[in-house]
Amino acid sequence: MAGYNPYQQPGYQQPGYQQGSSSQSQFAPNGTTNQYGGTPQGGYGPQGTPHQDQGYFPSHGQANVRNDERLMVLAEQAHRMRLDEDAAAAPYRPNKKKNRHAYHNLEQPAAPVQSFGGAAQGQYGYANTDNSQQMSIGHPYAGQQVTPAMNQFPAQANAPFTPGLQAPSPGFRTQLQQGPSTAGPGVSQGKVDPEQIPSIPRLRDAATQYYLDNVYPTMEQHIPPPAAVPFVAHDQGNSSPKYARLTLNNIPSTTEALATTALPLGIVLQPLALLQEGEQTIPVLDFGEIGPPRCRRCRTYINPFMTFRSGGNKLVCNMCTFPNDVSPEYFAPTDPSGVRVDRPQRPELTVGTVEFMVPKEYWAKEPVGLHWLFLIDVGQEAIQRGFLQAFCQGVLLALYGDEHEKEDDEDQDGETPEVPRRIPAGSQVGFVTFDRSMYFFNCSAKLEQAQMLVMPDLEEPFVPLGSNGLFVDPYESKHVITDLLRRLPTLFSRQKSPEPALLPALKATQAALAATGGKIICSLSALPTWGPGRLILRDKNDLHGIESERKLFQTENADWKKVASNMVQSGIGVDFFLAAASGGYMDIATIGHVSALSGGETYFYPTFTSPRDVQRLKKEIEHTVTRETGYQALMKVRCSNGLQVSSYHGNFLQHSFGADLELGSIDADKALGVMFSYDGQLDSKLDAHFQCALLYTTAGGERRVRCTNTVASVSESLPEVMRFIDQDAVVSMIAKEGQFHIFDNPLLNTANLVFHRTAATRMTERTLKDIRNALTEKTIDILAGHRKTSPSGHPAGQLVLPENLKEFAMYILGLIKTRAFKAGHEPSDRRTHTMRFLKSASPLELSLFLYPRIIPLHSLPDNSCFPNPETGHLVVPESIRALFGRIEDGGAYLVDDGQICLLWLHEHVSPNLLEDLFGPGHTNLADLDPSLSSLPVLETHLNAQVRNLIAYWSSIRGSKALTLQLARQGLDGAEYEFARMLVEDRNNDAQNYVDWLVHLHRGIQVELNGGRRKEEGEGVGAGLEGAMAGLSNLIGR
Repeated sequence: MAGYNPYQQPGYQQPGYQQGSSSQSQFAPNGTTNQYGGTPQGGYGPQGTPHQDQGYFPSHGQANVRNDERLMVLAEQAHRMRLDEDAAAAPYRPNKKKNRHAYHNLEQPAAPVQSFGGAAQGQYGYANTDNSQQMSIGHPYAGQQVTPAMNQFPAQANAPFTPGLQAPSPGFRTQLQQGPSTAGPGVSQGKVDPEQIPSIPRLRDAATQYYLDNVYPTMEQHIPPPAAVPFVAHDQGNSSPKYARLTLNNIPSTTEALATTALPLGIVLQPLALLQEGEQTIPVLDFGEIGPPRCRRCRTYINPFMTFRSGGNKLVCNMCTFPNDVSPEYFAPTDPSGVRVDRPQRPELTVGTVEFMVPKEYWAKEPVGLHWLFLIDVGQEAIQRGFLQAFCQGVLLALYGDEHEKEDDEDQDGETPEVPRRIPAGSQVGFVTFDRSMYFFNCSAKLEQAQMLVMPDLEEPFVPLGSNGLFVDPYESKHVITDLLRRLPTLFSRQKSPEPALLPALKATQAALAATGGKIICSLSALPTWGPGRLILRDKNDLHGIESERKLFQTENADWKKVASNMVQSGIGVDFFLAAASGGYMDIATIGHVSALSGGETYFYPTFTSPRDVQRLKKEIEHTVTRETGYQALMKVRCSNGLQVSSYHGNFLQHSFGADLELGSIDADKALGVMFSYDGQLDSKLDAHFQCALLYTTAGGERRVRCTNTVASVSESLPEVMRFIDQDAVVSMIAKEGQFHIFDNPLLNTANLVFHRTAATRMTERTLKDIRNALTEKTIDILAGHRKTSPSGHPAGQLVLPENLKEFAMYILGLIKTRAFKAGHEPSDRRTHTMRFLKSASPLELSLFLYPRIIPLHSLPDNSCFPNPETGHLVVPESIRALFGRIEDGGAYLVDDGQICLLWLHEHVSPNLLEDLFGPGHTNLADLDPSLSSLPVLETHLNAQVRNLIAYWSSIRGSKALTLQLARQGLDGAEYEFARMLVEDRNNDAQNYVDWLVHLHRGIQVELNGGRRKEEGEGVGAGLEGAMAGLSNLIGR
């Protein structure tokens, strides 16, 4: 690890980074030492002798010997196996129909498709293109493919965007070929070289550096950046990949062709994804009482791919090709080329993602600001473990920021200083606590203290307060709310009730929000074993590893299912914060069903410890309240003729197939998957279009529709299809993929059928082993499909991977090793929580979860993790592969999987490093506080570097807060979590990466030779759709 070179390209700067030129002059990147001795020139060396017996990990030297022996055996088994990129490609088809791209083809002559550096003048019709800033052919990023459709799509005519350096396409793939070969484990003298297998860290690092200086133009090229890489997208009419990712950006024309590839045809949607600084904001358009223009036949909203004819009197739908009459209010003439003269002033005709204000006919209820109801557990466990106090502090932090820590001093005029709003104007909050009873609080600004009303009736609970008393403006009632939350831990300290009654409390809060809709934030620290809907301890360890284990993942209580359905119908989302007492059972399969169905989220702390987890809890509550959130949502996805929606995947309720998806709430971190099937043959001369329409109420009380428009080419050439695969979208869809599970809904006492999204079918017939086998077979099918469709010329002993699926096998191995699907013993709560996470995870969160990022801290270059003095961007260090063979004796490593962040310290780590990180006097691992959750602010170079890196990672993460957890070798239990995150090793009851590739290669060879058997019921070859054990029943959906 030592000897990492400083990066040539700077990183991305976030506010609050420690500057190298600050008052701490010793931080300068010139490597000057600090008062604790500074960073050694060659990095930090190990303490003591390098060879030692370690408590958990084997000796580094012995591990290397065993690795060499193992690789020698694998070399013989693989029989000259070699990964080789498929460079062959079919020629592009320039003979596309005219005027099919809705003004994105401005009657320009067809130009041959070239690399960005060699693009012909005027090829894209950019009026604002600075050719002097385009890359030359020799640039390491030149040569990336551009899809046939994108060759016909220049930017909108009115584009004011003039980036300093436009990105043709993710050329980091080309850059990777210039370094160590990523083709795979080449055979040299009978030895497999693990350096030659595809590397996810290398891919991410190259892409990160590239997109620091380049934007992603959504029309010029059609292969999105890796999901874990921050980038700035320029919306040119096709939505940003942050909102929508297609698995195939060049779609086969027939269902038979798609079946040959074995790839899923789907789209991953994250409708409310956050924008990055530098990206254009989403336009909000108001068409008054007439509403936004829509197709009269298929109800598609106006978008950049619709065309106008008859002088502007006809609007031709890009989905169903129906010619609609243009209303007088929306009419504008067209120029001789068919372009509306007002097109430059019409964002709905030039931007891929827009929002429309909608009239009253789109309302289910009168839109109001989002009502937040905090449902707080005040039982014995919550008080004794410090969970109640931490939760109250988190609510104060979310509502008032750090202002709540200051005394309510009055200014000179006798008035309390105004607190900046952290939630939109019009939003209100309410507070209810519960143990064996329920307690409602009136926090009116007219009161000195909050009034408490007790509700002991659990059988038929009701709201004893009117809406005017329960819900208040948090900033008008700041003094009342602050006083209440500070007093709650002591107010209930004498009431020692160990058995909370959660279901009656949920019913009461649902009744309180029934008129308006809203969001419930609920805390719970013990299994709710009191009152109606009481739960029992089902996980007794006698069902693990047998077929009956599936019962632990199911929601069997009808009362809980009914409450979940009522929440959705009332437009209410529920987020749970669950803190298991000493790792005890919480029945997440039942409790989490309410959040899963309503579009919420479950935050799970399996071994909550104060003060270690307090900071994480507070930050996650703050993120939940302050992130963009909508409620009372309906979603519909439409696609072009020849395609149809076959299934949805995510947290929602759907009453019948084809009906709109109902979501109690939706936020910026939630993603959904949609699978498509063919109902005819696609025309290769036309493109395929997709539109997601999300009707929701904003937190500020406005009813809007957010439209996300995506386009893909259609091809009859399968090699051309394989060249435009989005690897992250494919992995996401496979993790979520499934069919509809139909069952009689006993909750509503009707004969209606409820269609629930599943991850696969026939859950009641399958086991976790079947899921793992199905994932393996799906991977073999996809890689064998590529080999079948690729041009000949590759030796039979080669494992040929698609250029954009080189890391796919590693991601699937990581998926198999997750707690959801891994073999061996695993608490049912952990399995169920991970399964629900996979359902709603964004591509970014899923990518990090399946393959963590690891940074060696003991060998950071001096200029690393500081802003570049020329650009102001943070210089981001390289990551290493998740492999124990890369872990050095005496090393310190920061490991982040998007859910937790570990600081792993070798038992012989340098005392100088410990002092630089934690301060004077901390020279031994035993001296460190095991409950540490953040680094102290010290005037040392290394301390500033690591704090800057953590701040950077925090800004490009998903829904989970980034706080540190120590994993000291031989001392902390988190060390086992660190070992689990080394996904390239043999762990989690699964193979290591090299063995996995050997296994896949054998399966592909058998498939190509026609000797592979697919036996139903054994999980071998049954396909993901037929053999995966249906997450719907696993997670009680």
